[in-house]
Amino acid sequence: MGAFEYTALDARGRRKKGVLEGDAARAIRTQLRDRGLTPIEVNEVAENRAAHGGRSVLGFSRGMNVTELALFTRQLATLAHAGLPMEEALKAVAEQTENERVQKIIVGVRAEVVEGNTFAAALADFPKSFSPLYQATAAAGEQSGHIDEVLNGLADYVEEQQALRQKILAALIYPAFLVVVSIGIVIALLSTVVPKLVHVFNSVHADLPALTVFLIATSDFLRDWGWLLAIVVAALIGGFIYGLRYPGFRRGFHTTVLRIPLLGRFVRGVNTARFTRTLAILTRSGVPALDAMTIGADVVTNVPMHEAIKRAATRVREGDAIHRALQRENLFPAITLHMIANGEMSGELDAMLGRAADHQDREVETMREGVMGILGPAVILSMGGIVLMIVLAVLLPVFHLNQLVQ
Repeated sequence: MGAFEYTALDARGRRKKGVLEGDAARAIRTQLRDRGLTPIEVNEVAENRAAHGGRSVLGFSRGMNVTELALFTRQLATLAHAGLPMEEALKAVAEQTENERVQKIIVGVRAEVVEGNTFAAALADFPKSFSPLYQATAAAGEQSGHIDEVLNGLADYVEEQQALRQKILAALIYPAFLVVVSIGIVIALLSTVVPKLVHVFNSVHADLPALTVFLIATSDFLRDWGWLLAIVVAALIGGFIYGLRYPGFRRGFHTTVLRIPLLGRFVRGVNTARFTRTLAILTRSGVPALDAMTIGADVVTNVPMHEAIKRAATRVREGDAIHRALQRENLFPAITLHMIANGEMSGELDAMLGRAADHQDREVETMREGVMGILGPAVILSMGGIVLMIVLAVLLPVFHLNQLVQ
């Protein structure tokens, strides 16, 4: 049984689109006619079968976003806890989903489950929606027989990551808005107000204050070469974004970020929290510690820290303890390493990893609030100082206009 996309007309001639499951396109057309719809087009969603040894792989240019994934996981966990088989639970979630793209993904997962594949194996066909962490945790939940508890833990994790991302974005919107507005005001003053005053100042044929001369020169440069400056800035930004595609450049940039006092501590805290939270979920679900470290490294976005975890995993494979393997890299907070060591000695590694992640989350939140509390006023003062300089450059010659005329 596979998943098929259809386009059909209802009795009033309105076009309907959706996804149905069936053995063949003919069966889908029969289902549509039974519903009073006239099929126009029916296509199997599965196309690429070679990549997974003949199994159907549904290809989508974009998977679920974090919000959609959290909702799907929470709904599926609730239905699984109620005792519904995975096939029926997926069907119920698909029917409740209004987003067509998400519905296709869920129906595709269900089609794989109906064919006899495990839930985790079905998720592997959608790597853009379900990360290796999600797949490994689901597999552990199926093996342990506690898939509902595991899915609830995954939903909590996804929602926490979404909340953190929203807090960071919300905190950056206000300073970014201030910067854009302030730059716009400065450009408007330099390109419209200053040129009009230049004619007045030039008519008196006298020496102008140095600040005014600098302002006039800046205004002339922007009017004459502003287009070139915009091209250069755009080229630098584009070159930087393009350079991040190369591992060497990206590693160098991420290493530099870690060395910046406050920003480096923030990045280190965010990635440490992600890693320890992932490790806690996987070990709690029964995934071996070594496999959990390998998967946990994939959620770390900073390249030096990602590589450090990979090297630490190699040491753990050779028999070293997790906290000692991570300690050798000198990239992880001491309190986190101390908690991991306590967890290894007490046999409660998953609990201590969860506490370490909570501690890092609180520290990151404190830093975020502190930085945002300073950044907003700092931007206002900086832009206010620039505007004040422009106003003084314009007013100083006016104050001495009598002397300039004489």
